[in-house]
Amino acid sequence: MQKIFNEVSSLDKRCYEELGLSEDLLMEHASLAMYEYINKHFDISSTILIVCGMGNNGADGIALSRLLFNKYDVKLYIPFGVKSQMAKLQLKRVELLGVNITSEIINCDIIVDALFGSGLNKDLNKQSQEIINTLNSIKAYKIACDIPSGVNNIGQITTCAYEADTTITMGALKTSLFSDIAKDYVGEIEVANLGVQREVYETNTNKYLLDKEDLKLPHRNKKNSHKGSYGHLNVVAGSKVGAGIIASKAAFGFGAGIVSVLANEKLDLPYHIMQTNSLSKNCTAIAIGMGLGEYKKAWARDILSTNVPKIVDADLFYDELLLDFLDEDIVLTPHPKEFCAFLKLCDIADISINELQNNRFKYVEKFCSKYPKVVLLLKGTNVIISQGENLYINTFGSAVLSKGGSGDVLSGLVGSLLAQGYKPIDAGINASLAHALAAANYKKNDFSLIPSDLIEEVRRLCI
Repeated sequence: MQKIFNEVSSLDKRCYEELGLSEDLLMEHASLAMYEYINKHFDISSTILIVCGMGNNGADGIALSRLLFNKYDVKLYIPFGVKSQMAKLQLKRVELLGVNITSEIINCDIIVDALFGSGLNKDLNKQSQEIINTLNSIKAYKIACDIPSGVNNIGQITTCAYEADTTITMGALKTSLFSDIAKDYVGEIEVANLGVQREVYETNTNKYLLDKEDLKLPHRNKKNSHKGSYGHLNVVAGSKVGAGIIASKAAFGFGAGIVSVLANEKLDLPYHIMQTNSLSKNCTAIAIGMGLGEYKKAWARDILSTNVPKIVDADLFYDELLLDFLDEDIVLTPHPKEFCAFLKLCDIADISINELQNNRFKYVEKFCSKYPKVVLLLKGTNVIISQGENLYINTFGSAVLSKGGSGDVLSGLVGSLLAQGYKPIDAGINASLAHALAAANYKKNDFSLIPSDLIEEVRRLCI
């Protein structure tokens, strides 16, 4: 996993004060990283337009034009002039060199956006919006310097934003790159080395980006074992029994030794899934909430009172009884609407879904600060998994998963890992990764996934 920071100005300052690296030196490495990316991926016949702002983000772009000069057909567009001392210095250098400075946006093969950096904290003015919209309309490969212009310092887009194919971010990853809203704008993300290795540049953090390599699949490395060695998950089926059945199938396919569905009426279950009308004596984890509906009051409190790890989803986020169980080993997996309802029940915030989506990290941190033992898995384009002060982001999700039943599969995966003895935070992280990576492996068209397809892809994942 990779470290993520809310801001990096303090990391830059540390380079200046403790490591003897000047601002000019860091900027040279920033521009060199962009140059190397372009040199690696694009032919020298490519035409390049670099659009620069007044500050140090613009200065990075101006420095890039100097490195590209005389190898590529590069033009520099500086619509607002320059203001920072570094931008003035870089402009002087390219003027002495003879870089072509244009007074208008022109068609080209590659556009580099260096208008506004990751510190943007206000709405874009009309002229900036017009520039960005014009850049977006040009059929060129689009690179963003540090962050796409228009994405502000907390990942919001209040007016418009540059639609990058690749973002080359400086020094370290920023939280603002990983809001759900920003996902359609950042493209692929590369981290630029600023003169020291990332391990040196970066300091401590409590936010992390999950990598594919972080997935730890269940592994049966003991020959002397039996089905009970791998846990017994009880899945509570409610009035919408399909949700519980999907979760049970997912759990069995993800390694749980035994899966039993708890229901009063006779269900049409696969031969390998058990049915019970009460909690199993050897139950090692419980999955509850998916399609619970009218059974909620009758069963939920007794089931939640059982002293085993639990994954809670869906209907229970609208019920105050869940508040009595937030000091236990429990994983909550709400989608945004459910989380908004639960935040209100918890007396943390009464907000709209739009407010939540604009401030996902803020409200996850508020919730986890109040309930530090709970593992919260907030569904979304970028899934957030958090416990206490630590927060992990899974960016591997896609629109393939935007189908009914996908969340029930996830609940089953979490429950399976809890039943097998994973710690709640590890169950949330690994189930989320398996869920997203399995969907990414789906080879058919992106609208056709059904839960059984997803479960089958999970079964194909390899250690």
